[in-house]
Amino acid sequence: MDFYVKNEITFPVEFYDVDTMRVVWHGNYVKYIEKARCALLNSVNFGYLEMEKCGTAFPVVDMKLKYVRSLRFGDTVRVISYLTEYENCIKIKYEIYNAESGELCTKAESTQMAMSIATSESSIVCPQIFIDNVKKYMEGK
Repeated sequence: MDFYVKNEITFPVEFYDVDTMRVVWHGNYVKYIEKARCALLNSVNFGYLEMEKCGTAFPVVDMKLKYVRSLRFGDTVRVISYLTEYENCIKIKYEIYNAESGELCTKAESTQMAMSIATSESSIVCPQIFIDNVKKYMEGK
């Protein structure tokens, strides 16, 4: 897989994330992806607060998920996220694992486009500060 930035987080499956069978409800995987996306963007010093400071929002315009196997209450989730595109949009691929067994549970991908907060106009390029931050991160790794 070609990528520019890789990040990894782990956290427990909480009781409020599961259904009556103690299986993670499918919609909560989107929340897990958001946690991983925030961690990845923070690792390049361009979290949501930094986006706002430069006058740019990044709405999600596409998301794909492939459920492979279930996570359950008591499991530890391991999410590896990969920044695969950063100049024209933010594209991140995710692999969600059961941390104890190492089994892949879900694969996902999200795409976010840059948008001016002031005008609500879309941009076909990401802000230069984000591009520079990613390049700086890659130089340090």
